[in-house]
Amino acid sequence: MYVIIDDRENVATSYIGGFDREGVSAAGFSSTEFREWLESASDDDLSAIDAFLLGDCDTRATLPRSVRKRCRAPIIALSNQRMLKNTVELFDAGVDDVVHVPVHPREILARTAAISRRSFGKSAHGRQGAIRVFFDGRDPEVGGAVMTLPRRELRILEHMVGQQGKWLTKTQIFNAVYGIFESTFDENVIESHVSKLRKKLRDRLGYDPIVSRRYIGYRLDTSTGVPVDDATRDLQTLGMLAKQAPARLRPVLT
Repeated sequence: MYVIIDDRENVATSYIGGFDREGVSAAGFSSTEFREWLESASDDDLSAIDAFLLGDCDTRATLPRSVRKRCRAPIIALSNQRMLKNTVELFDAGVDDVVHVPVHPREILARTAAISRRSFGKSAHGRQGAIRVFFDGRDPEVGGAVMTLPRRELRILEHMVGQQGKWLTKTQIFNAVYGIFESTFDENVIESHVSKLRKKLRDRLGYDPIVSRRYIGYRLDTSTGVPVDDATRDLQTLGMLAKQAPARLRPVLT
C-alpha cells in the first residue's frame, strides 16, 4: 500500500487512480491529516505500507524524520522543480529518493523495490524457489515461464515472496492488497484469491507451494516442493476418495 501526502487533493486523487490501475492500493492525506494519523496508527497498519510519497506541503522538510520514527518504509519525494538545490534539500530532510513529476506509478514501484534492495539486502528480483517476481507490475515467472495473473493475485504472490517464507495472516494479506482503509470488501475475499492462486501455481509446478494453517495464515514455501506427475496425482485422489467412501465401497476404490 502507498500513502500519498500532498495538500493538493487533486494530486493525491490522481496518483491513487494510477496505482489502482496497477492493482496497488493507495490512500491520500493532507499534511495535517497525515500527522494525526501517523501518531495514532498501529504497528500492524504501518507494516502494510510499501512506501510514502511526499508531495507538496508546508511541512515536508520535517515529515520524513517523523515518519522514520515509526516506520522503515521508503519515503519518495515528488518534486516539481528540477533544481539541484531543491533535490539536495529533500535528501537532507531524510527522503530515500526524489522523482520529478509527472511520473508513472510503475516507475515508483520500481524505485520502491530498488530502495528495499539497498536498505534490506534483498535480491534484484524476489525469488521463492521456482517462483520469481519483479515488484514493478510485470507478470511473474513460475517454473521458468511467464505466468499471467490477475492484479490481486499478483499482488498476493509479490507480498508472499517479499516476506521470504514468513507466516502471513489473512488480515496482513488483505491490508497489503486492498489497503488498511478499505471498507467495501471483507477480508474473507482473500481466501478466494489465495485459492485461485494456489490452483494456478499447483498446475504449473506440480505441487502446492502455499502452506495454510488454521488460525495462523498462509506461507509460501517452494523449498520442499516435489513435483507430482499425473499418475501420482491420480493415485492420491483415488486414495482420498477411498477414505471418504462408505466401508462397503472401499475394496472397489482401492
